[in-house]
Amino acid sequence: MDLLDFTAEAMYFDEPQDPEVVALLERAAKHYGRGPDDPTAEAALLRAYFLAPEDLTVLVALYRFFYYRHAYEDALTVADRAIAGTARRLDVPARWQVLSEDDLGRAVLVSMTLTRFLLMALKGTGYLLLRLDRPAEALARFEKVAQIDTSDRLGLGALIQLARGAAEAAGPNVRALVR
Repeated sequence: MDLLDFTAEAMYFDEPQDPEVVALLERAAKHYGRGPDDPTAEAALLRAYFLAPEDLTVLVALYRFFYYRHAYEDALTVADRAIAGTARRLDVPARWQVLSEDDLGRAVLVSMTLTRFLLMALKGTGYLLLRLDRPAEALARFEKVAQIDTSDRLGLGALIQLARGAAEAAGPNVRALVR
């Protein structure tokens, strides 16, 4: 499947949003600009999430907030929710482990943009797992995306090698998970 071949579509950010959610995101951005430790930014993002837990704009904002604060476990939780929500929108299995090329072929007919977002989110969670020193889990996600992205358009080759090397260096218990 060629993941770079798609026509212009509305981005996932272009979905209609509740004005209160938009205001909360703007408030979070304003306060985050004052410093990442400003509690008002996090409170506004969490309130937006409670009001719109499936809104990809909210999830991406919350993910970025946690990522840039190096709260990688929290960022991973949010990313996994974005993956599950995107899978529901695309009518593919929410468990990424069982995604197939056929599933993604059907998903592309719904939205190429969301399909790419799903795969990029899986790649991103693999990267987070590397940052969390969980290379075997990262490798599993990278390999799933590579199984679908047979042309390596998303640049997983180097990440797979990195994760595989880190998993093997971690010791025999982790090596057993990789094989």
